Order: sequence, then C-alpha cells, then structure tokens
Amino acid sequence: MSTRAERIRSALRGGRNETWHGTETMRRALLLGVGLVVVGVIMHKAELVLIGAPLLISGVLAVRAAPSGVPAVQVTPPPRTAESTDTTSVVVEIEPGENAELLAIRLPTKGVKGPGVVHLLPASVRRVSAPLRRSAWGVGVDVRVDHLLAGPDAMVVHGPMVGSDMSRIVLPPLDKLPVGPLPPRPAGLVGAHRSRRPGDGVELRDIRPFQPGDRLRGIDWRVSLRSDNGELSVRERHATADADIVLALDTRSDVVPDLSEWSVSLLGSTVRPGGSLDTSVRAAVSLAASYLRLGDRVGLVDLGRPQLGLAPAVGRRQLLRLRNQIVVCAANAGWSPAPVLAERQVPSGAVVVMLSPFLDDAIVQTAVHAARRGNRVLAVDVLPSGLIADRSDRWGEVVRRMLLLEHSARLTALRDRGVAVMSWSDGGSVADLLRRIRR
Repeated sequence: MSTRAERIRSALRGGRNETWHGTETMRRALLLGVGLVVVGVIMHKAELVLIGAPLLISGVLAVRAAPSGVPAVQVTPPPRTAESTDTTSVVVEIEPGENAELLAIRLPTKGVKGPGVVHLLPASVRRVSAPLRRSAWGVGVDVRVDHLLAGPDAMVVHGPMVGSDMSRIVLPPLDKLPVGPLPPRPAGLVGAHRSRRPGDGVELRDIRPFQPGDRLRGIDWRVSLRSDNGELSVRERHATADADIVLALDTRSDVVPDLSEWSVSLLGSTVRPGGSLDTSVRAAVSLAASYLRLGDRVGLVDLGRPQLGLAPAVGRRQLLRLRNQIVVCAANAGWSPAPVLAERQVPSGAVVVMLSPFLDDAIVQTAVHAARRGNRVLAVDVLPSGLIADRSDRWGEVVRRMLLLEHSARLTALRDRGVAVMSWSDGGSVADLLRRIRR
C-alpha cells in the first residue's frame, strides 16, 4: 500500500523528470542505428551501415557517459514587499551533478512580463543572479525558476522541473501632496493642526496677565517691561491637534477612457493601468502619506467590501499597513450592489475622502449621508478624462454624452449638498485645490 502511495506521490511530483533519463532523441538514435546496421548487413548495403553506425555509436556513448548524481537548484527568494522604484535580484545556486554539460533555466528578463524566458547556459555555472524590476504596483509572480539539465549531446536529461511561483507585492507609489481639508473638530492634542484650545503650540492665541501655575518661559518680557503697574504678562498659544481621516475607496468598478472596454469584468483580473481604480489607489496612498506626516490618524474603508477596511492610526507603520491593505482591496475588487459606509467606520468629526468615478446614484447618497452625520466629505472624482465612444456601436457617441451628463449632474448634486468636489485628472491643479479647500 505504501509503495503504491509513493508511486502516486512521485507521479504528482514529476515522476521520471526527477531522475536522469534518456530523451526521445537517444531512443530514436539507438533504434534507428540498430535497424539500419542490421538491414545493411542483411542486404549487403554498405551505405545503410555507414548511416546507422554513427547513430548507434552516439547513442551508446551517451548511455555510457550519462551524468550521475542528484542535481540541486536553490533559489534565494526576493523580499515579499517592494517599492516600484526598487531594484533587487533573485539568486539561483546550481549543483548540476557529474558530466552535465547544459543548463536550461527560466529567469526574469527585462521587458518580459512574468517569470521571464528560458536561457541556455553551460552547466559549469554555479550561481546565477537576475534583476527584478516591476514598475506596476500590485501582486504579481516575478520568479519561477523552471530548469532542465542535459548531459553530452543533450541525449540524457534531468527535468524539466517546474519551479514554485514566487510573488511580490509592489506597493503603490507615493506622490508628495499638501494636506487636504481639516475636520471641523480636531480629535487630539498631538498633531500639527491649530486647535481653539490653549496649549503649547506655536501660533499666538492671546497675551494675558500672569497667573499662578504659568511657566516662566511663557512670560513676554517686552510687554511686561512696558506695563505701567509692573504686572507680568504671558503669551498664550493655540494647542496643536491631530485629525481623523478616512479614505473611502470605491473598488466596485474600474473604467478606462475607452468605453468599449467597460464591459470587461473586473473580478479576478488585474487593475488596468490608467483606469479609475489605478488612479484611486495612487491618490489614496499619496493623501495618506500627506496626512500622516502631520501626525493625523488615517484609516481605510473599502466601499465595496467593508470587511477589508483598516482602523485609523498614526505613524509610518500605519502608512505601510495602508499601502499593503489597498493592494489587497484592489486584488479583491469587483462589482457590488451598493457602497457601504457605516457610521461605526467613521469617527465623529472625521474627514471622509471618497475616491470614486461616481457612475451611479448610490455613491452620491453615501457621500451625502456621511456629510449629514457631521463629517466633512471630500469627493474625489477619478473618472478618466477624454472618454472615447465605442465605434462599433452606432449609439456610441450618444452613450458617451449621456454618461458625461449624468456624471456632471451627480457632481453638481454633491456640491449643492455641501460636499467638496475635486477631479484628480486635473494633474497639477490638485495640489492647488487641496490648499484652497484647506483655507
């Protein structure tokens, strides 16, 4: 019973590919060589013997000089997480065994997506290093070291062996942006925003008479010396406060400028470069980095799949968690009936930055409800600019105009209900708009 299980396990692992074995070329050389020699001797045809003899001799020599030993290929995996600008390498160490002459190995290749192409190298190579550089963010297979070793004349081989897929998470890139709108009520006393309360900030709040308990370093000596009654005066400053920011990411759709590609299903596919979801992700991580630099607490809500959200927190560790979680949200993106932004997901008085192409009325209602709960809502429109009509449809241009009119009506409805609206496709004006909203 155990022998049978071992045979099944060996077949699943690759069977004879895990041992040195003759190729179809060697078998044909032996059979054809023996056949030609025998027929030539029987029929007294010297030319048949002269043709078959080299084939037979080469096959016999290949059998006698067959490589031995168990080849080993060790792969040093790359880091699981990387930046889009990082350049790292995958290192492969090879132990080919005795009498091996050729090595065929699949390595990452510049300009080729995925694991790369097969390279033919001499078996004397013991160490191979191949650079990895993938500019597209997200999860992808960068390394799969398939390999095959061959003996003399490539008549005896070991393999082919299929390597394991080694994937990496390339984090979305960060763009430097100014901070956006502040919340109506700062949440704490440790950030960089001015609070109405007195404290140890930088901005001057008032000059008042000295009171018991005031610190001596707060005394304004210039004002005190000019006082007629000799009373001491102190500078009272505004306290600094932090804020709660919630990035609401609409992953229910991923649209590109060409309307003919809108019908392509998003579920189970990769994020399309230049699409609305790609723009949303890049905008979200850039805004998160901008707010976290000021000490604010930043959280994440996936409007399509609320279970993938992230609670607000501060610091560089939170930025790394946000970037990884946004990649997870993008990998699980797909259509859902309605966006979900529950009250428990948004702290009281927080700023809600909603990133969406605003293709349906449900997302507008979600933004308005968040604003009615007392949150400041910033609607970031990520619909690609310059939509292209479907030329294969005679109503393509009409559809394009209707989409733009409906989209404009939704943004107007948001503005009428007190929701700040900006378009991320404006490029350089994004920073200026964020500054204006903050003022």
